Amino acid sequence: MTDQTQDKNCVYIFLDEGGNLDFSQKGTKFYTMSTITTVRPFHLHVPLDDYIYDLIEWGKDIEYFHCADDNKHVREKVFSIIIEQQDSLRVDSIVIEKRKTGPALQEAKKFYPKMLGYLLRYVVEQLDRNFVAEIIVITDSIPVARKKQAIEKAIKQTLAEMLPVDCKYRIFHHASRSHFGLQIADYCNWAIFRRWESEDDFYKQKISECIKSEFNIFRSGSTYYY
Repeated sequence: MTDQTQDKNCVYIFLDEGGNLDFSQKGTKFYTMSTITTVRPFHLHVPLDDYIYDLIEWGKDIEYFHCADDNKHVREKVFSIIIEQQDSLRVDSIVIEKRKTGPALQEAKKFYPKMLGYLLRYVVEQLDRNFVAEIIVITDSIPVARKKQAIEKAIKQTLAEMLPVDCKYRIFHHASRSHFGLQIADYCNWAIFRRWESEDDFYKQKISECIKSEFNIFRSGSTYYY
């Protein structure tokens, strides 16, 4: 009998979010969460690492890429690198129009885990888990530091309820500077968030081939790309 485990891979899901958790009139209109799903070898890591050192040699003090803070020249270059390798990525996103979020869900330790659960459940359902050894989820650091422990606990409880019982996964919350995967997720999510918050889809169109789903969670007629 053939050992099928030799054909299984660890699937990595990197997640980033856009907007803030302020549900008052002062907050952002939208909140987005986007995942990058990929497997090793990570084809984007080498060109991004090379570009970091190019920038350092050109005199720029840079530790990692962050789309909102990077200047337009760096931003264009990073997007061009992502576009060159976008066939190795899958991007899925949920979009939340915050004013439509019920008051009971607006608390960070309820809202963040629930939205994360909806997105990860969908992404996991798209995987052929006959070929998946384990799913490793890496998110950006918890957005509300003072509630980190409560949110982490709620995430574990929510995922246990929402993901398939036979789904083997682990979840980590790391600073975005620690993984190129998180930095790529940041760039892709920034493009999607910008389309909704500012109605500017210039950058989203650049990465449209790797966006597989974009789900407006509080509105029917959601948009999917395949």
